[in-house]
Amino acid sequence: MGISNMMNTLMNTAYALLMDTVFYIMAISVLAGAISGIFTEFGIIAIINKLLSPLMKPLFGLPGAAALGVLSTFLSDNPAILALADDASFKRYFKKYQLPALTNLGTGFGMGLIVITFMIGLHPIDDSNFALAAFLGLLGAAIGSLISVRIMLHFTKKEINVNEEAYEGKDKAKMIEDMYVIHDGSISNRAMNALLEGGKQGVKLGMDIIPGVLIICTLVMMLTNGAPETGFSGAAYEGVYLFPKIANSLDFILTPLFGFSSPECIAVPITALGSSGASIGLVPGLVANGLATGNDIAVFTSMCMCFSGYLSTHVAMMDVLGFPKLTGKSILSHTIGGLCAGISAHFLYLLFTVIL
Repeated sequence: MGISNMMNTLMNTAYALLMDTVFYIMAISVLAGAISGIFTEFGIIAIINKLLSPLMKPLFGLPGAAALGVLSTFLSDNPAILALADDASFKRYFKKYQLPALTNLGTGFGMGLIVITFMIGLHPIDDSNFALAAFLGLLGAAIGSLISVRIMLHFTKKEINVNEEAYEGKDKAKMIEDMYVIHDGSISNRAMNALLEGGKQGVKLGMDIIPGVLIICTLVMMLTNGAPETGFSGAAYEGVYLFPKIANSLDFILTPLFGFSSPECIAVPITALGSSGASIGLVPGLVANGLATGNDIAVFTSMCMCFSGYLSTHVAMMDVLGFPKLTGKSILSHTIGGLCAGISAHFLYLLFTVIL
């Protein structure tokens, strides 16, 4: 490629991603934030939370209050669960050994609403839609998160006394999952304020993903894409085709597990390790070039959600929770969970394809 072409491709690709992808993701983030604001303001999230709470103990081995963590991260990003974990009215329902697993639980659903909305909004070349694939990806992410949490609890039970309470205070704080805030004003005023406040949060989230998309996504695309027929010119989206070569050598593993339609698809889950925002930025190009189909979208959705850039967040999240020595086990658990998410989504898609 040469130094000159490499530098030109770096800058041109970053600029193209900013204009073509980042602002599109930001627009989706604003709309998703507005929707979550409305859902929160009018108690829809509280109702969903009530429905999910009974499932948390038998499935995830966590108290029903953990369902609030699922919803908060699904509507925003991984670190949203940290604010809950620091609240006495939330923490008092947990045993101490369960707290570290909140990192795995929250990460498994991080940016879920944005990822799903983004995938559904893609336009495949056969004019079909990816709604079913995105929904199956959500189920796959839930399975991956469940596996990640259960493995993490297996580790924490060996490190922490299972009878030790997470919160030792004597105050009887009202459990925050039992209520939601009703603001003053008419229904129309409350709706407008909720839309605008939610949209502002979407703008913030859209701004936060810019470094990840421009840095990580640019490097991954240069390692994924190939050279044009006319040779390197320094244009955007040129690359050295390294990841597909690796994927081809591992095809005997990747195809039965994930069912990828092309070697280039491996770039999406690899990018999701560091940033889910950057990883979904790769998908439109794959779809437009016919390199990704419905099965791939299901796998992308599940792995982008479940991984949620955990390599860049787990260290800080475990440190904030007060369990830095368990960071390695948390990362190992989530690596297994994310792989299981992609595998689950693939087989769910195959099953539904046969049924339908």
